[in-house]
Amino acid sequence: MKQLLLTLLFTLSAGSMATHAADYNIVDYGAKNDTTVLSTHALQQAIDACAQAGGGRVVVPTGSYTTGSIVLRSHVELYLETGATLYGSTRLADYQPQRTDYMSLRTWGSTIQLIFADGQDDITISGRGTIDGRGAAFPKLTWDDEGITRPHLLRFISCRDINVSGVTLRNSGCWMQHYLACDRVTISGLRIFNRNNYNNDALDLDGCHDVVVSDLICDSDDDGITLKSTSPRLCENVTIQNCIVSSHCNAIKLGTETNGGFRNINITGCVVKPSADQSSQFFGHPSRRGTSAISLEITDGGVLENVNVGNIVVEGTESPIFIRLGNRARSYARDVVISHVGTIDGIWLHDISIRGAGPTGCSITGLPGHPVQNIHLTNISLQQQGGQQAVAIPADEKAAEYPEATMWGVLPAKGFFVRHARNVVFRNISISCTEPDQRPDYVKEDVE
Repeated sequence: MKQLLLTLLFTLSAGSMATHAADYNIVDYGAKNDTTVLSTHALQQAIDACAQAGGGRVVVPTGSYTTGSIVLRSHVELYLETGATLYGSTRLADYQPQRTDYMSLRTWGSTIQLIFADGQDDITISGRGTIDGRGAAFPKLTWDDEGITRPHLLRFISCRDINVSGVTLRNSGCWMQHYLACDRVTISGLRIFNRNNYNNDALDLDGCHDVVVSDLICDSDDDGITLKSTSPRLCENVTIQNCIVSSHCNAIKLGTETNGGFRNINITGCVVKPSADQSSQFFGHPSRRGTSAISLEITDGGVLENVNVGNIVVEGTESPIFIRLGNRARSYARDVVISHVGTIDGIWLHDISIRGAGPTGCSITGLPGHPVQNIHLTNISLQQQGGQQAVAIPADEKAAEYPEATMWGVLPAKGFFVRHARNVVFRNISISCTEPDQRPDYVKEDVE
């Protein structure tokens, strides 16, 4: 019996050893703990060797390493040890342009990024280390140069089973992380600081399905946690929970690009607050308190339906809640014309506490003949600055303009301006101002 037990233990142990994926330390492939030395080749060699062996961990050990563009492969985990920092090169020539077959507004031509993957399965970035893009080294040269002369930090396209957890992400040249047309994505426990350049979003989920985002601490100059749809593919089945978000612009946003739209989105248990570091600003409201806390937008012909946002605590922001159906009609391809107005139907906003907001007010607006529908607001407390005289209803619909919570300036209502809407329900709403304000709590036009 004793011999049998020993045999069984040995067999189980051997089986476990046989299935354990190997580690591939980048130092063994020539990476140098020296930021003046480029370790791109060593990193890519380690990744490729790991992938060719069937998968495993590529380990970035404690130390500081500089790299240009690297490409992740299927079944590879990029693991950063505590005290490890992967720095992006500050030379544009060290970023390899990448093309993709996926058609999107954001994939015209080649783009550059620090870490890239296209069409891969089971890819992971994990650990307690840091990836710092040193994005301030790349000046903004033209209006639409994101990913052209200013690199993204992470960009994954048409990938499946992605897990990014634990690491700190800092200082991208533009968007910090762009997940385009990816399925089964888990993003958790990240610390994100992106305030060193224009277009410094914290997180962009673009036409992704089956996503869980949790426990992020984000501080971005541009939008914070952002869902987009830069192709006909909807962003759908997305849960975002337990995050702390600071942004000069829009903390939690569905939009601006909305060719496909958004369906089945659940956002809960988040805190929106001003940044503790106000030393720089590229975009956003001049007050630096942030433009909006929650922006839900359709402007490019898509649909927005079945969206739940609740248990949110907000400090600051100029216009905390912004729901907008417009008709910018921006296309995802040069030969495709967007000839229809999208729809917004089915939003639940509840249990939201807002303090220290600016005087602008909130808005829920559609277009003539294209109302937003079935909007339910429950248990919302809005405390704002006030101090305004009566304001006329905006005459200009601004149907084709870029959607922004402050697009009409100070609104005619200190609480909610509602126009071109059907079945908008307010329950248990508290609106107060720190300074006397002549505007009513609600102004409604073309509302049923």
